[in-house]
Amino acid sequence: MGKIVLLDARLFAPGADLSGASNKIELTSEIEDKDVTNYRSSGWKEVIGGLGSAEISAEGQWEAGDPSKVDDASWSTLGGVGPYTVCPTDSAVGALAYLTSGMRADYKVGDAVGEVAPWSGTVKSSWPLVRGQIAHPPGLARTTTGTGTALNLGAIPAGKRLYAGLHVLSVAGTAAPTITARIESDDAAGFASPITRAVFTPATAPGGQVLRTDGLPITDTYYRVAWDVTGTTPSFMFTISLGIR
Repeated sequence: MGKIVLLDARLFAPGADLSGASNKIELTSEIEDKDVTNYRSSGWKEVIGGLGSAEISAEGQWEAGDPSKVDDASWSTLGGVGPYTVCPTDSAVGALAYLTSGMRADYKVGDAVGEVAPWSGTVKSSWPLVRGQIAHPPGLARTTTGTGTALNLGAIPAGKRLYAGLHVLSVAGTAAPTITARIESDDAAGFASPITRAVFTPATAPGGQVLRTDGLPITDTYYRVAWDVTGTTPSFMFTISLGIR
């Protein structure tokens, strides 16, 4: 990916796609520097890494009146922790994505008379900010059980984890429509013998979930999303991001 102009960045809060109400999205990630300078530091300040943190800040045009709108979504998650996914260009399968589990720390609305009503807000990380890919796109409705596209994320060494963020954006149907998503891995793109690595809680309404593996090594290099759908005439819009850190 070469230099780009930000024209189609995407922002997914726990159960809402805020891209159409956003005109600015910023990500920051940092590690504390801890001073360990001593008499053997050769006259130079010496530091080591301490606690890490990340932050997502965004702003745009205020809208309200539906759970998918920024005002409704912001009030319902303020002070709560959930998954957030940001894509610099688009949200197709394989698109670059940054994901984290974070707390919605603040929300601001309002401006002077005659101005377009704005909003702004900040998310403070509870988990690391992970660089990954989109494993399921937001604009594709799923009505039956199925599997997604294989992604070659690479093997996971000891001490690192697979992170996954699920954003259920809409639910339709009768007789308790439910979707249960999971992350599978295999050593080949054909997934002849998939292994389940993480399973999300069954979802019956818009919302978000985030999972990570236990830090043990995984030699498989391919990963995909799979899902089970139940209910009468069910339909689900959702997106899932995956990454290793």
